[in-house]
Amino acid sequence: MQILAATARLLETRTVQSLSIEAIAREAGVGKATIYRWWDAKALVVIDAFMEHHLVKTPMPRNLPPGKAIATHLVSLIHEYAGWSGRIVAQIIAEGQADPAVLRVFRERFHYGRRALVREMLEEWRIAERIRAPENVEMLAELLYAPVYMRLMTGVGALDDRFAQEHIDYTYALLGADVPNVAELEVVRRGAPLVRTAAAR
Repeated sequence: MQILAATARLLETRTVQSLSIEAIAREAGVGKATIYRWWDAKALVVIDAFMEHHLVKTPMPRNLPPGKAIATHLVSLIHEYAGWSGRIVAQIIAEGQADPAVLRVFRERFHYGRRALVREMLEEWRIAERIRAPENVEMLAELLYAPVYMRLMTGVGALDDRFAQEHIDYTYALLGADVPNVAELEVVRRGAPLVRTAAAR
């Protein structure tokens, strides 16, 4: 949709906080009324623009064993959060600290769907490979994803291949699982069919 594409273009050089509906309307070549017909607030447009860009680039591949699929997804997420997607999601979360409605919409439109996708894959992994995981796989999901968000939100430590490999090495060793190689996952990530892209972490 041209409105989401226009929003994404503007966010290349502007922050979420400085963006306005008027600017989006000008960039998209539409009236404000057209935007408000589909979205009630600027934050909703930004979240949908983020999702349109982000989800297709961070799939959960279904042609891989569960452990390798999750690692591939983690590597994709780390790469994306090192760039535009990370900058935007950090600003959405920051704006949500002052406006709880923004966080609520972010959870509803993005986080809950992605969390369900990850939870499904973790259950498959726990059963298929008998990893040392708690019955409540939500705890395992937090173990895997919280360090990524910590680096994203604090800026302490790079979101790069070295971090991806060290993080996967450590968590997979804790789980008693085979540790995939990030360099090999990069080949898979670029060539694997993008099958599951429901809204996720």
